[in-house]
Amino acid sequence: MAQFKVDFRDHFFNLFELLNCQQYSKQFSESELKETFSEFVKFVTNEIYPTRTVSDLEGVKLEGGRVKVAPCLHKPMRLFYENGWFGLGISEKFGGIPVPISFLISCVSTENSANVAFTIYHWLARSASNVIIRIGSENQKQFVIPKMNSGEWGGTMCLTEPNAGSDVGALTTMATPISGVPRKYKLKGSKIFISGGDNDLYQNIVHLVLARTPGAPAGSKGLSLFTVSQYKILDNGSLGDWNNVSCNKIEEKMGIHSSATCELLFGQDGECEGELLGELNEGMANMFYMMNEARLLCALQGEGQGYLAYTLSEQYANERQQFGTEIANHPDIKRTLKNMRALSRGLRALCLYTGHQFDVEYREKKHDSAKSKAAEIEVGLLTPICKAYGTDEGFNMAVDAVQIHGGYGFCSDYGIELIVRDTKIGSIYEGTNGIQALDFLTRKILKDNGVGYMGLLSKIEKTVSGCKEWRSECALMVESLGDVKKLMKIFQEKLVQKKSNEVFYHATDFLKFNSHLVVAWRLLESAILAAEKLNMGMATLPITEQEFYHSKIEDFQTYVKVFLAKNRALFYTMS
Repeated sequence: MAQFKVDFRDHFFNLFELLNCQQYSKQFSESELKETFSEFVKFVTNEIYPTRTVSDLEGVKLEGGRVKVAPCLHKPMRLFYENGWFGLGISEKFGGIPVPISFLISCVSTENSANVAFTIYHWLARSASNVIIRIGSENQKQFVIPKMNSGEWGGTMCLTEPNAGSDVGALTTMATPISGVPRKYKLKGSKIFISGGDNDLYQNIVHLVLARTPGAPAGSKGLSLFTVSQYKILDNGSLGDWNNVSCNKIEEKMGIHSSATCELLFGQDGECEGELLGELNEGMANMFYMMNEARLLCALQGEGQGYLAYTLSEQYANERQQFGTEIANHPDIKRTLKNMRALSRGLRALCLYTGHQFDVEYREKKHDSAKSKAAEIEVGLLTPICKAYGTDEGFNMAVDAVQIHGGYGFCSDYGIELIVRDTKIGSIYEGTNGIQALDFLTRKILKDNGVGYMGLLSKIEKTVSGCKEWRSECALMVESLGDVKKLMKIFQEKLVQKKSNEVFYHATDFLKFNSHLVVAWRLLESAILAAEKLNMGMATLPITEQEFYHSKIEDFQTYVKVFLAKNRALFYTMS
């Protein structure tokens, strides 16, 4: 049976050789970060991965109005907090361990490979905590953050309603001011598809709820954000009575069975109290702090599960024999595995680079504001690419894994069909991939007439023009760079002609086109560095190192020929 594996060498190559993430780690050296990652992988391998298939079979149950998760999740969740893993990437001021965001992404990627449903619970708590840290009152920070960091309290975000899915501005949950109590409101309404909305992993859950106040503007501009605790939080920070937040039902889903997806009712059986988080009518802007983290988590769900699909398939193909040889030697299987490796490493390179840009944005604000601003713009451009492309291709790799395993892949023996079921949701929730494509094209590019976008293209052009090797592959990149500028001109002309729907019609294709280009760029950067390493130390490098660096060059060449080459057809479709 295949084992859970982590590509240490590729993680370390990206983090420490390509991105030099240790420059943003004041407390920890490169060797200490590597040791921390190794310990985290041990924890994931020994405690989380064994729950993957068991928790899928056990799922969650609604008993007596409360949700109970798979029993096998309790121990690893308790140890996750006790060992301090929740604190990775959180400021020391709030009891965390301030590692670089790119390093955190490597850890979360690994955990998602092991059990994506498990990760959802504490990541949503973390995202809610980060929003409170950013815009919360001192009382909210004082009472809520320590409890979340310790694992006593969880967190969620509550947007979706039965008639307000992607159209969040249509929601009807109301928040009415409590007379004489500043910033306190009574909430009434219902929310659906709330991940971790109720569970017995935590003593209490603090929900971040979007709601409308009386007299607020229509649509999304009239939404405000509130913290709503399952149990009322008393003046001394202890828990009081039940706050009339109830789980009406849990969804029966295709995948992520051990993640409780709940319909929540607020204030249906009595008063439900919430506290304003941030300012009135700024709910959507404030919720986007959490949404962007959730979208990056989705990307890592696709990337991490895609890598799991690849590594399990590689092991199976090297063990399974047909026609007198391992099926890994059959040309079609060899081709598929080669493509899967290039794609999975490309997605990893993309996500880690995006995490690194978060580091640049935050750490350079005081030292180099222009550099910080440029990184912020890149994060905005790359987040929808990570989310949409990462989840789409993670799912596609899962499908490829089923094909490699044949009949065994279609059955549950090897846990491959579970990857397909768990991965599909990534392209749907936290803003469908169609929404991501529209966001990428309209808010991230057309809104500023493509100024920030052209800055990213300039970086890609600089890398390509400076490369003197792999001429046919670089020629394809040059062609895509030229075509994307032609597309921008076509889109701008249609907008002038008031034909915006003709532009939006191609938003998904445009995002995919750019995804191919950006991932090819990240793999080209990797190939250039790998070639330099080989040229400098070929005679002294161990064979395993030589093989690794050669594989990085091969990944780039494969990705360009198989995936970037599709941009020719996409250009024809959009033009």
